[in-house]
Amino acid sequence: MFFGNQKFLVAGMSRSGEGCANFLLRRGAKVFIYDDVVTDKVAEVMNSLRDKGAVAVSAESLNDAVNVCDILVISPGIPIDNPLPVAFRKLGKAIIGEEELAAMFLRAPAVAVTGTNGKTTTVSMLESITAACGKKGVPCGNYGNPLINVVEELGYDDLALLEISSFQLETLFSLRPHIAVITNITEDHLNRHYNMDNYVFLKSKLIRTLRESEYAVLNYDDERVRQLAKVTRAKVIWFSAIQQVEGAYLDGGSIYYNGERYFGIENMSLGGLHNVYNALACVAVSALLGLDKAASANAICKFKGVKHRIQLVAEVDGVTYINDSKGTNVDATLKAVESATRPTILLLGGKDKGYDYAPLFEALSKSRVVHAVIYGENRFKMLDSAVGSGFYSFSLCAEFETAVHLAMFVAKPGQSVLLSPASASFDEFAGYEERGDAFTKLVEGLRDEN
Repeated sequence: MFFGNQKFLVAGMSRSGEGCANFLLRRGAKVFIYDDVVTDKVAEVMNSLRDKGAVAVSAESLNDAVNVCDILVISPGIPIDNPLPVAFRKLGKAIIGEEELAAMFLRAPAVAVTGTNGKTTTVSMLESITAACGKKGVPCGNYGNPLINVVEELGYDDLALLEISSFQLETLFSLRPHIAVITNITEDHLNRHYNMDNYVFLKSKLIRTLRESEYAVLNYDDERVRQLAKVTRAKVIWFSAIQQVEGAYLDGGSIYYNGERYFGIENMSLGGLHNVYNALACVAVSALLGLDKAASANAICKFKGVKHRIQLVAEVDGVTYINDSKGTNVDATLKAVESATRPTILLLGGKDKGYDYAPLFEALSKSRVVHAVIYGENRFKMLDSAVGSGFYSFSLCAEFETAVHLAMFVAKPGQSVLLSPASASFDEFAGYEERGDAFTKLVEGLRDEN
């Protein structure tokens, strides 16, 4: 690609969009920048990019930019059926995402992780493993650190530890990781992908282009993931918590890789079956990379988890507050609920992602959840599902802060308040991180008052 002869329209001034614009400007490309929602933060980013030579595009001048530009670079938050990429497609012009642009220039071998849940924890655990083994592994991608921002720093001896979302996979074609991991596939993002067939296909894209010399690490216990072994030429390595497989497996309370024992799960700092699966995937990757077994096992056992994922915030007046803001789908919330050791007040709601919530409330009736506080844009849809499933122990309110205060009021000593919303955060927040931080701030405020 000859940047000096190309005009790029970078749409979406998130971290990835800002990174793309800077990357292209450094290479002498003509860069146009656009965002349909110009917040104070976005305005600050666009002003900084204009100072570097970018051309800011307004809604009124967008059609002119579409006609002038050769390539559209979209942030993951922009669907491929958005009017802007549709306009480029009608003109026969190229459409790529940030991850695709970065993948074109990636020198380091990559370990890429996708799936509905467990991506961030698995990537973060792999970072701990590589560090313990004296290897430089850089977590990036959907992890919160765009690949475009680090691609130039990664050398041939480093590892790109990539978290890949279905949104990124819509426009990702060039990435061919040495090891691709699919953790699980359950219902998610149907408001964007329309149906499960589309969603499963997008997840499968990560392994469809792999060669025979590469590896697909797949969850044997997930039927949808197991079927994807048929679509890849890569060597398939399984992980399972149910039976012995060619790869990593749980047997008698210990994790093995092809007969070699790594550690007993009682030594893991993180509890829950979902974290056993994350550990199994990481053991498989460690073994394939030839990393030290003892150091890898020690790193996994010492791993404390990631922020916003079943994270202990504080205990106030005998009530434990847990931040699982990253629980943005039904399956993730149920995993968080399964890990509960106390009677629990559950905070549910936000922006709908197209789920059927009936299975959630049916499962809650058999769990440690004694009360749910339902809030947010999708609260009435959740209410209908709760009543239809025979779950009546709930309160209803509109706003997040009100919901947290209500949960604090309802909770008794010896119980927990768990934020695991089974919903996106975009009705009130810029992302799940901001929602989790808001929850933490409210809990810390309560603690300070006391």
